[in-house]
Amino acid sequence: MDEAARTTHDGDGARPPGRGPLRARSRAVWSVVAVGGLTLATASPTWVSTTVSTALQPTVDVAVTGTTAAPAVGAAALVVVAAGAALAIAGRVARWVALVVVALAGALAAASAVAVLLDPLPAATSGASATAGVTDLTSPVTVAVWPWLTVVLGAAAVLVAALAAAGAPAWGATSGRHERADAATDDGATGAPAGAPSPEASDAPGQHDPHDAWDALSRGTDPSADR
Repeated sequence: MDEAARTTHDGDGARPPGRGPLRARSRAVWSVVAVGGLTLATASPTWVSTTVSTALQPTVDVAVTGTTAAPAVGAAALVVVAAGAALAIAGRVARWVALVVVALAGALAAASAVAVLLDPLPAATSGASATAGVTDLTSPVTVAVWPWLTVVLGAAAVLVAALAAAGAPAWGATSGRHERADAATDDGATGAPAGAPSPEASDAPGQHDPHDAWDALSRGTDPSADR
């Protein structure tokens, strides 16, 4: 085997080199987890604000957080974080499933935020009803910057999933590969192929077991007669 073949061979057989900045599994894992965590952070602040009037108070401030205005954002962000953690131990098939989940969850978070940006009135009306028990708004609905950041991070999750998919062929196996490598090392140390009996398990030609020889002498037979 030449030098080029040795550099592309591992316990799982030759595999094509990964491409892109996420050829290292650890880098991909931390990138996915970071995007998911930041997406979850953008869902906590106030997204939509307005005011209403009640019989007791002429002005009541209404603030609607992202988790209330777009509940799917928080759920999608948690899914991205969980899928990123799963990448750390995923095998060759599970890693693709996890990356697809990351991309879909990122797309869901972005789409939910876009829905609020296009029409924030339902979220504001629902928040007013929960805050003051009325739905007649007395001021224009104001949308904060957080939904825009959620859209960016959702798109970033899809991009990170694509980059990780490009680099995934360079990732090694997580468990079976090391077990096979250890087995190969043991076989190399003994100088025998896997499954072959050890030198201690078989007798060399011309050698006699002392116990068998003693039993043969006790029976009055020559222990070397059957050799």
